[in-house]
Amino acid sequence: MRLLIAIVVTSAAMAAPAQAQDRMPPIPAEKLTDAQRRAIDEFKAARGAEISGPFVPLLRSPEVMTRARAMGDYLRFKSSLPPRLSEFVILLTARHWTQQYEWNAHQGLALQGGLKGDIVKAVAEGRRPDGMGNDEQALYALVDEIQHNHGVSDATYAAARTAVGEQGVIDALGIVGYYTMLSIVMNTARTPLPTGAAPALAPFPK
Repeated sequence: MRLLIAIVVTSAAMAAPAQAQDRMPPIPAEKLTDAQRRAIDEFKAARGAEISGPFVPLLRSPEVMTRARAMGDYLRFKSSLPPRLSEFVILLTARHWTQQYEWNAHQGLALQGGLKGDIVKAVAEGRRPDGMGNDEQALYALVDEIQHNHGVSDATYAAARTAVGEQGVIDALGIVGYYTMLSIVMNTARTPLPTGAAPALAPFPK
């Protein structure tokens, strides 16, 4: 009987999905290098907050973290796109990479910025949203093509340029690139969601 129980318990453990483990958790204060301490101090001075999310794993390379934070300071807070559009592009990128942390951080900001709830819901479900405005349609096509085709058609480029201007096109592509980097860092590091937050995105079929 004991052998049977042991076999059943072992089989159940093998069948249970492995829990994702944070590969790059916060570094204890006593183990920080001088360069890492400087990077943290610069982050706090710029953002007025402790490092969190992608900046926890990025701290392993403090120069990369500091330069990434500086790019994010512009793309997140000062780009030529209004919050409705910049947050839309962030959500599209988070959905492409099924990046739960970024989605959790930006879904509410997108709604606060004026993006319609139905559009957010469609993006979360991996669908092309209905009821988009002309500028949203133009940026959706731009992001979708660069992500899936690794290029952009003349018609899509022209529509995006008309909608947001050349600076807006570059800022939108910058947001895609920046949040792609953050997404692949966190997907590799298995950065967890904040305590109490539940995953909002279902994985895409393989």
